[in-house]
Amino acid sequence: MYSSREKLRFRDVVPIRLVHDRWVSKYAEPWVAGLSDLKQQLEMTMEKVFEIYIRTTPERLWEALTDPDIRRHHQFGNGVVSDWTVGSTWEMTNPNAGAALGGGENLEVDPPRRLVQSFRATWSEDVAAEGTSRVTFEIEPVGDSCRLLVTHDQLRDGASDELYGGWPMILSGLKTWLETGEKLTTPGSLMYE
Repeated sequence: MYSSREKLRFRDVVPIRLVHDRWVSKYAEPWVAGLSDLKQQLEMTMEKVFEIYIRTTPERLWEALTDPDIRRHHQFGNGVVSDWTVGSTWEMTNPNAGAALGGGENLEVDPPRRLVQSFRATWSEDVAAEGTSRVTFEIEPVGDSCRLLVTHDQLRDGASDELYGGWPMILSGLKTWLETGEKLTTPGSLMYE
C-alpha cells in the first residue's frame, strides 16, 4: 500500500535509446571496430615460454646474457653486440663466420632482472619471412640459484619452429657453462664451433 506522500515515477527509456543511436553510436563505432581488430590480432599470435633454474647469481647470469666475449667464447649462444640501453639496437652474429644472424631493439633493460628485446632473425629465408617478434628474459633469485624465464612472443600463429626451437639447447648450454665451466657437447650446441 502506498501512502499519499509516495509517488512512483517511471521513465520512458525509448528517447534515451534514440539519443544514443543518433549521437553516441557513431562515435563509439570506430572504437569498437578498433578493439575488435586488436582482439583478432592478439588471438592470431602465439608465445613460447621456457623456464630453467641455474645455480648462479643474478649478476653473473645477466653478464652471461649480455657480455659478447662470454657468449662468443663459451658457445652457449652467438656473439651479441649492444650497449644494453633502452632504445639501442642489438645484433647477433655467428662468432666464427661473422655473419649476421639477427637483431632488434632493446625495449626494456633492468639489470640484473629483466631484458626485453624486439627480435628479427635473418639466419635463413624462412625465419626472415617471419618478421619481428619479441623476447623477454626475466631473472629471479631463488635461494642459491636463479630462475630464468624466457618468453618468445608476438610470433604469428603457425610460425616456423626454426625461429624458437633452439631455445632449449641455448638455455641448456648456458646452464651447463655457468654451473660447470664446461661447454655442452650435444650436436646442436656445437653448430657454431
